[in-house]
Amino acid sequence: MNFYAITYTYSPATSDARDRVRPTHVEFLQQRFENGELRVSGPVDSGAGALLVIGAESEQAALALMDQDPFAREGLIEQREIHRWDVFFGKDKL
Repeated sequence: MNFYAITYTYSPATSDARDRVRPTHVEFLQQRFENGELRVSGPVDSGAGALLVIGAESEQAALALMDQDPFAREGLIEQREIHRWDVFFGKDKL
């Protein structure tokens, strides 16, 4: 199992649409958290983006999972970045 830090950046222009889609976005993330794929997540920079840590076998698997996020499906993510994260301290907490 590898860990991937994924960042989302949102455009202020999509604020209303994100508010509309947020309940299904949160439900999607909750399901991924409960099954262990999503380890931690939350907004950054006062809601201008988000940070998510995913446990997956590969970068492609992590991206395929997050392609299912309602925010991604609705085109509400202005920019998405992914980085493989080699955890040295606290891996047992993830």
